[in-house]
Amino acid sequence: MSSTDHDASPEPIAFIDLRAQYRRLKADIDAAIARVLEDGRYVMGPAVAELEAALAARAGVAHAVTCASGTDALQIALMGEGIGPGDAVFIPSFTFTATAEVVALIGAAPVFVDVVEETYMIDPADLAARVSRVADEGRLVPRAVIAADLFGQAADYDSLAPIAAERGMLLIADAAQSFGGTSGGRPVGALAPVTTTSFYPAKPLGCFGDGGALFTDDAARAARWRSIRQHGTGEGKYDIVRIGLNSRFDTLQAAVLLAKLPAFDAEIAARERVAALYDSMLAGAVGLPGRLPGRRSTWAQYTIRLDRRDEVQAALAGQGIPTAVHYPLPMHLQPAYRSWGEGAGSLPVSERLCRRVLCLPMHADLDEPTAMRIARAVRDAAGG
Repeated sequence: MSSTDHDASPEPIAFIDLRAQYRRLKADIDAAIARVLEDGRYVMGPAVAELEAALAARAGVAHAVTCASGTDALQIALMGEGIGPGDAVFIPSFTFTATAEVVALIGAAPVFVDVVEETYMIDPADLAARVSRVADEGRLVPRAVIAADLFGQAADYDSLAPIAAERGMLLIADAAQSFGGTSGGRPVGALAPVTTTSFYPAKPLGCFGDGGALFTDDAARAARWRSIRQHGTGEGKYDIVRIGLNSRFDTLQAAVLLAKLPAFDAEIAARERVAALYDSMLAGAVGLPGRLPGRRSTWAQYTIRLDRRDEVQAALAGQGIPTAVHYPLPMHLQPAYRSWGEGAGSLPVSERLCRRVLCLPMHADLDEPTAMRIARAVRDAAGG
């Protein structure tokens, strides 16, 4: 191969390009970090309270409580309600393990629910049926529903809320991938009585490590969360009023998020442009991500459905195009959760999706020629 041929090779494509984002926001991020280093308060410093106020305002709620991770946020939400042994928490099986593991960690029973194929999110009809069955059996008390807002879009909370209310269950929005989105003009954070999110670096709004937050309009609930995240403290550091966690938020991470927030809306708009391009070029060749009416997605992932998924993924890899499978196995079939599930065939949509989904590169710095190159390669590989 000549040097000219080598130079003409396509540039490597990043699945999520965090370095490009940092280069674009470097001055603001570096200045924010420097202020924390000068101040010296590295855990729960002043930037944390500033961030919580900004997050609450953006989410349209009275209270935002930060914590050490999105997983901790889910656990804190359940602990704050006193949910534990003998209680049932209903969750989609097509999700990341964090949604399920927090239920098991507090001693409650995860009850797995199927999802809607086009949107990938919890199916209200299947939820209603499974809640009724658990209530009729009488072995467990239905206490909560966790709806995972997969891939950036808010779940169907208008349908979920009456199901939860009928049984007196808490509805929790697991918005680890959707914070920054809207539904019917209302921001994610105000769509359910409790919302949690994650600031893991690969999320649409990510810090430089782990981090999470919870959102509510309920002052008493928020006070419990603040206690739980700091070892269950009450009025003073050594006044321990409940069992808690060590889940305080790092000031450096708060500073990073404060520096990123002003660019967040523009980044969501850039992701939407990539999604629209993918939609237009892939229509008819693959199953496109379904969009619920009135939603603004953050496009944490652009996830298609197709036959011969593994073959197509290998073909794309051969062209230097990275992809990911979220998720390769539903929770009810994972070894850790099989004792709570009902085996293969019990949640057919979740099981089918795990064989067919493929996530394409998606980030705010993905330029149009690269996105077009990706889409053309997908069409060719899929036979479209």
